[in-house]
Amino acid sequence: MGRPVSKITKDTLALILAGGQGSRLYELTEWRAKPAVPFGGKFRIIDFALSNCINSGIRRVGVATQYKSHSLVRHINRGWSGFKAEFNEFVEILPASKRIDEDWYQGTADAVYQNIDIIRTHSPEYVLVLGGDHIYKMDYGPLVASHENRNADMTLCCVEVSVAEAAGSFGVVKVDEEGRVLEFQEKPAEPAEIPGKPGRVLASMGNYVFSTEFLYGELINDADSETSTHDFGHDILPRIVGSKEVFAFRLGDEKPKDQRHEQPYWRDVGTLDAFWEANMELVDYTPELDLYDKDWPIYTYQMQLPSAKFVHDTVDRRGMALNCIVSGGCIVSGGQVSHSLLFSNVKVNSYSVIKHSVIMPDVDVGRHCKIHRAIIDSGTVIPEGTEIGLDAAADRKKGFRVTDSGITLVTPINFEQMLHRTR
Repeated sequence: MGRPVSKITKDTLALILAGGQGSRLYELTEWRAKPAVPFGGKFRIIDFALSNCINSGIRRVGVATQYKSHSLVRHINRGWSGFKAEFNEFVEILPASKRIDEDWYQGTADAVYQNIDIIRTHSPEYVLVLGGDHIYKMDYGPLVASHENRNADMTLCCVEVSVAEAAGSFGVVKVDEEGRVLEFQEKPAEPAEIPGKPGRVLASMGNYVFSTEFLYGELINDADSETSTHDFGHDILPRIVGSKEVFAFRLGDEKPKDQRHEQPYWRDVGTLDAFWEANMELVDYTPELDLYDKDWPIYTYQMQLPSAKFVHDTVDRRGMALNCIVSGGCIVSGGQVSHSLLFSNVKVNSYSVIKHSVIMPDVDVGRHCKIHRAIIDSGTVIPEGTEIGLDAAADRKKGFRVTDSGITLVTPINFEQMLHRTR
């Protein structure tokens, strides 16, 4: 009989790796780290990993930051700083600060190694290493309990994805019937399929549980290696599989067996198409990701804003939104919005039509605009009469980025450049 999960999570320290650039999101991460990108109408991507920790009873959390972290640090300070130090609770920012040597974080393993002295001061029994850039809900308690019950050195979280999704993008694992990892492939071109499930693979989520003393030893060995890239997936995992007790834990295994009927929700929003699609899913009548779930709330910081407002009601000028998520502070003034997300403080002016689009905070859409299948970045002011997403060639000529599937990304700098060209 193992210890109660509440005791196990109390003895766990979580480290969220949030320093990544997210280069495949292009201009969305030009001035912010990927975990700071807004998502779902009012959240940031990192809020999902942080909320999972808090809901799981893990209240000692470090967030390792590096790439253009100002907005991420500001968000964490504003929304996640209300924990009680006297109860040994915290969400602590761990910036790259050359604590060990003269280098910044060189890889995922190095990001943890450079904070090894901080980990030691908290004396956790287990360390939970999490990526800060995926969208999902998960109770980490059963994950850490499974790690303890198996006497594992390391446990990695996995999720089933298609071969096409995994090829060249995710680490892939082979496991035996007991869940022991037999082989780890780092972003293979031809991933190994799950036996009996053609076309499906078991992909690493980039989340790991370590027994703390084991982690110390592996990090030190890795730091001493002159050939290592200091990455968990590329270096440490392939080295220890087969010689240490390494197990896989599938997303969904934390639920009772009678509730494991469907593929658990998990999204990698690392490309513009994936980001747009994951947001669009949320406006469906019954989305896979339930943001209204009172049993597993997603927490965030948001300014105190007035309620959304819809004004004008004449035949040719009606403020309305259908099948949308509309956040606080928005004003739809005689425009029409359908199947879209409006983040906070969006203004849609008269006679404009927005369809199938993600409109991020503080965007002002001028009159007579037409926007279709687009992502509009925070703070963009769209001039009157602008058309976006109706003609890919015209969008590219204007300097907008258009994906192969036809999603148009617009940022504030686009209109500054257009104005500069016309001077």
